Amino acid sequence: MSKHGRVLVAMSGGIDSSVAAVMLHEQGYEVIGMTMKTWDYAGAGGSKKETGCCSLDSINDAREIAVNLGFPHYILDIREEFGDSVIDHFTDEYLAGRTPNPCVLCNTHIKWDALLRRADKLDCEWIATGHYANVREENSRFVLSKGIDENKDQSYALWGVSQESLSRTMLPLGHLRKSEIRQMATDRGFHALVNKSESYEICFIPDNDYRGFLKRRVPGLSEQVAGGEYVLLDGTVVGTHEGYPFYTIGQRRGLGIALGFPAFVVEIQKDKNRVVLGNLEDLARNGAWVSKLNMVKYENLLDTTMQSVTKIRYNDDGSSAKIQQIGDKMKVDFDINVSAITPGQAAVFYEGDDVIGGGWIESSYIV
Repeated sequence: MSKHGRVLVAMSGGIDSSVAAVMLHEQGYEVIGMTMKTWDYAGAGGSKKETGCCSLDSINDAREIAVNLGFPHYILDIREEFGDSVIDHFTDEYLAGRTPNPCVLCNTHIKWDALLRRADKLDCEWIATGHYANVREENSRFVLSKGIDENKDQSYALWGVSQESLSRTMLPLGHLRKSEIRQMATDRGFHALVNKSESYEICFIPDNDYRGFLKRRVPGLSEQVAGGEYVLLDGTVVGTHEGYPFYTIGQRRGLGIALGFPAFVVEIQKDKNRVVLGNLEDLARNGAWVSKLNMVKYENLLDTTMQSVTKIRYNDDGSSAKIQQIGDKMKVDFDINVSAITPGQAAVFYEGDDVIGGGWIESSYIV
């Protein structure tokens, strides 16, 4: 074994995870590559070719890097547990009138656990990924923080990683910018990686048609929910919609209704199969309840109120808010109104660049 130790690297076949593996190999670690097969899109009835981290091309790209550098590479089939957890959760959340974030769930509850189990079998001390984030030990806690490339930071997607998992996690790209990663790949002759397009779709919905996916996943769904009412905030019925699972808070496009003003989805009433419409101002809220917490920087914030910057979606810049842990939930009071707080999405709390913790948005309110 290398004097630096053995590390299992999650390799999707993309430039980021490939360069992470190359970096650790060059630093003297004994690298083992692992590509996870999470989903077989060909069997899902979609209209687009399989792409992204689950495709055969991506698996072959990852293996080619490993062969070129002389370290082992394995494929880990986690389709069953991925389907049981991520796909079922995705479907159940839409049927509950919420909007899920499957990538966060997959990262924190499927991929890390699967990697650590395989790392133990392969006698690996560490696991590593190509995420743009950092982890350090401080005050007996393992603290997750933002990557220095603000445009690529992925700490939001990792809030759910447990302390035990963080204690064995290496994130080699956290101190680098995307431009530096591209240059490193170019310098080493990995030109195909540099020119490879990056996928931003949900891996099991590469055509971005989540409505079609739900219809295939739940036979008869369209018939069950069709003809629900569009209503205004005062309850006035203004039309009919295709069914509440096919809409999300803040949605403007694809409503199929003209009201004489730009209309947005401001509320989903699952029990009544109603979709409430309003204007942009009606989306404003200044508070939220967040549940199923994972605390990162601090063990808990019980009986404490502290200032944070809270992100309510991946591309959110974050908003200043006071957070207070009450039992197993976080009460979030924003200093100014924020738009389209969406149940089912993740809320992540920051202190500077450090992740305080995060959880799933349960509800929002306005005072």
